[in-house]
Amino acid sequence: MKKIILSLAVVIMLFSCNKQEDSITTTDGNTAEIAGKRGCYSDEHLKAQLAADPTLAQRMEEFELQSARAIANGRIVNGVLEIPVVFNVLYRTTAENISLAQIQSQIDVLNKDFNAANSDYNTANNPYSSVRANVGIRFVLDQVIRKSTTKSSWGTKDAMKKSTQGGLNPTSPTTKLNIWICTIGGGILGYAQFPGGASATDGVVLDGKYTGTTGTATAPFNLGRTATHEVGHWMNLRHIWGDATCGSDLVSDTPVHNAANYGVPAVGHRSTCTGTPLEMYMNYMDYTDDRGMYMFSAGQKTRMLAIFAVGGSRASFR
Repeated sequence: MKKIILSLAVVIMLFSCNKQEDSITTTDGNTAEIAGKRGCYSDEHLKAQLAADPTLAQRMEEFELQSARAIANGRIVNGVLEIPVVFNVLYRTTAENISLAQIQSQIDVLNKDFNAANSDYNTANNPYSSVRANVGIRFVLDQVIRKSTTKSSWGTKDAMKKSTQGGLNPTSPTTKLNIWICTIGGGILGYAQFPGGASATDGVVLDGKYTGTTGTATAPFNLGRTATHEVGHWMNLRHIWGDATCGSDLVSDTPVHNAANYGVPAVGHRSTCTGTPLEMYMNYMDYTDDRGMYMFSAGQKTRMLAIFAVGGSRASFR
């Protein structure tokens, strides 16, 4: 297990997410990108925010210190925390205007994954079954807001979060999790804003093709795990490989990884980092296909709940 180092250097050390994409032609004659490998833009998004706001790094450092104190003192949320979720759907085509059933299927996946109720939680031969965690957070669909648009893709610069740029402003972002559904483009499945950023852009962005388990959900990302991964970022989790070769994700009970894992690695896959540990590729914060990820660790649970503690970056959700 790795040593955790809380430092400003760790906060701002960010690496790009790899992606591979194919394309299909939709019924309206337009070309739609279909991701072949998981592509998450959360770390690049954070890097851009750090560059634009010189004070953000200091705020994030303060939140890291607060989280460390909350973890050390056991000051985390007791019982089940309930988070209202607002879905902001931006659509140009009928397919992009995903159904309420598809949205509800995503809420259902979040509730299962964050409460150890997912059907693959007890997958056999998991070498990390002893540190699996029930995070104990419940998600409730608050409302769905829909808006027709002429945009074919939205990119990763938060345009979808701003009505002045054709998007939708967040609803009560200090007490509700906002999720934007839109075509992102560039093979990106989704991205999230880490704690500490501006409330006007706070939340998670998902491409509708990788949302939920029905409707337009597209394999191998059709089990709703893109949202689980991105909400993990929203709750202050880093990629399990620390966005660096043999990097740190600031969690003590996850092993050191060489880099991201793709597809579904074979059981027994080892890192070549110091100690050659078995990699926790089944963790939601890796890059495997949806069917390859099925757990958070106890350390990740503690880190997530710390942000909701008194003085935490998301204490207003209590």
